[in-house]
Amino acid sequence: MSEIPTVASFVREGWWTPAPDAETTTIRDAATGEEIWRVGTAGLDLAGAVAHARTVGQESLGALTFHQRALLLKQFALALQDRKDELYALSACAGATARDCATDVDGGIGVLFTYASKGRRELPNARVVVDGPAEPLSKDGSFLGRHVYTRLPGVAVQINAFNFPVWGALEKLAPAFLAGVPTIVKPATPTAYLAATWVRILVDAGLVPAGTLQLVSGPVPDLFELLGLGDLVAFTGSADTAARLRARARPGVRFTTETDSINASVLGPDAVAGTPEFDAYVRQLFVELTTKAGQKCTAIRRAIVPEGAADAVVDALRAMIAARTVLGDPRAEGVTMGPLVSLMQRDEVRRQVARLQEGGGRIVLGSLDAPEVRRTDGSTGAAPDGAFLAPLLLRFRPEDAGQDAAVHTVEAFGPVAGLLTYRTVDEAADLVARGGGSLVTSVATADPEVATRLLDRIGAYNGRILFLDRDDARTSTGHGAPVPHLVHGGPGRAGGGEELGGIRAVLHHMQRTAVQGSPRMLTALTGVWHAGAPAQAGGIHPFRKTLADLRLGDRIDSAEREVTLADIETFARFTGDTFYAHMDETAAAANPFFPGRVAHGYLLVSFAAGLFVDPDPGPVLANYGLENLRFVTPVSPGDRIRVALTAKQITPRETDEYGEVRWDAVIHNDRDEVVASYDVLTLVAKE
Repeated sequence: MSEIPTVASFVREGWWTPAPDAETTTIRDAATGEEIWRVGTAGLDLAGAVAHARTVGQESLGALTFHQRALLLKQFALALQDRKDELYALSACAGATARDCATDVDGGIGVLFTYASKGRRELPNARVVVDGPAEPLSKDGSFLGRHVYTRLPGVAVQINAFNFPVWGALEKLAPAFLAGVPTIVKPATPTAYLAATWVRILVDAGLVPAGTLQLVSGPVPDLFELLGLGDLVAFTGSADTAARLRARARPGVRFTTETDSINASVLGPDAVAGTPEFDAYVRQLFVELTTKAGQKCTAIRRAIVPEGAADAVVDALRAMIAARTVLGDPRAEGVTMGPLVSLMQRDEVRRQVARLQEGGGRIVLGSLDAPEVRRTDGSTGAAPDGAFLAPLLLRFRPEDAGQDAAVHTVEAFGPVAGLLTYRTVDEAADLVARGGGSLVTSVATADPEVATRLLDRIGAYNGRILFLDRDDARTSTGHGAPVPHLVHGGPGRAGGGEELGGIRAVLHHMQRTAVQGSPRMLTALTGVWHAGAPAQAGGIHPFRKTLADLRLGDRIDSAEREVTLADIETFARFTGDTFYAHMDETAAAANPFFPGRVAHGYLLVSFAAGLFVDPDPGPVLANYGLENLRFVTPVSPGDRIRVALTAKQITPRETDEYGEVRWDAVIHNDRDEVVASYDVLTLVAKE
């Protein structure tokens, strides 16, 4: 036992392993059964790790803005990209093929890149997120309300499953880190050595701010007694384990889970054999049965097909498996499907298959017998110490697919799916719903009416629905591939978690608070200028100021300009916009919104630009858009307009010599009525 290496934990800025005689668990190679690692936490100071995250980790992340954290995530991704071959090699010990590694390792790296990008594009270069518009709470505008997000003060504990030791951890780490909350990673024992490897790569690269990432490789029996208000737990695993852990969580601890999911895939009634949709359906079912040996929380567990299509689906799937599947040791040349993660997991899958058989399932493809597999020396034969299992498809009769039937409640977490048939689209929807809430359902159909009906019926039972047709069959990421841009989680049995979901997942690690105060105070709290807060007009034109010199509230109040009938007609002829409200006095006067002929809204915006722009070269490099444009009061010929332009938000870019300035623009007429309001976006040099 002493010769077997121990998976280390990383706590309080150092690597730690238990004493040589401490109690540990042995990990075996999934293909050969060889003992390769041991794991244990006896003697580890877990309370110290939690305290370290809450103090040192919080301070480290609190000193950084969202953009600075996002750039670190990009550096994390690059560091892992450079050494991903190490992760690929180790993944073979867990039964992962090169294709499986692309899902886990490359997928995890992709999550980091995505959050690095979204953090810089969708979040301010600040530490507070403003949610929604300001709410006026007084007639004179002196009292406002607004929602803001601030980071939670505790630690994010992330308890991960064995099947995705890289992607599964990084999908939780990325949004927590971006939000500014330190993380403690608790990997599943069978693949803890992979989690320790990617953590070591980041630590060795010197990229991890102190206290922001810790790793506990082994049991954490007293963890929940250490957590309280401001802490989070994100769990991926079985529903039974999630329920036990949830019961131990103290009030105030945010607890989210992603658990067993009896996901479905529906073949539309129009997707008959020979159509692109039928082919895509079978190909997708094949991928979900064989990738990661079916050990995916998003894998298809129920194939729901029209009554008359079942035999065609079985035949097509059988042919595809025979043509494309080579079962064996992932290190052997040509192997496309490896073993399950352990003998224990293989035996558990067999037990669940037996339950499905007791529930009416009849094996129509594959066998529970030990399969012939390819070895590293190129030979083929039995592997008694390997956790191999061939793909299995069980068919269920309609009478065996009722509300609480085994096919809707039992998950064999391996290369196993059940085949069910339906007669009507509504019956297919009912079968999907009987799964009790899923991470994902896919639908192969080219008929928008079928898709619309199914979305209406099954949307509430799924976190994600993939509609597969001939147009996206080649470009789709697939049934079992969550993407970081969209929610990964699902209702009911699926646990309700949101590990991914773009910026939504970041905000999960933050507290939304309603703040109330004066415009001056809300400007200081949010970093966004509010109307009524102090503004500085006169002196140097704001467009002559660099980002270093510009301040919130810097403003220009323009001169007036009369809008003439000739202006309106010239603009109409020049642009081709001869809408009757601008050109026909009688028709315009009959419109309930206009007093007669009125100026084009875009003419007013153009005139406003001419009133506030400083034309000479200077710090303002470009205007790259308008947002929130609203036309409020029509402008008639003879009206005079003026514009007030105020620096509303200043966002330096960390990696560029310029930043973004958002300007509050308000156009008034000579009766002091608001004509239009909008935000002007410019790029301004830092110096």
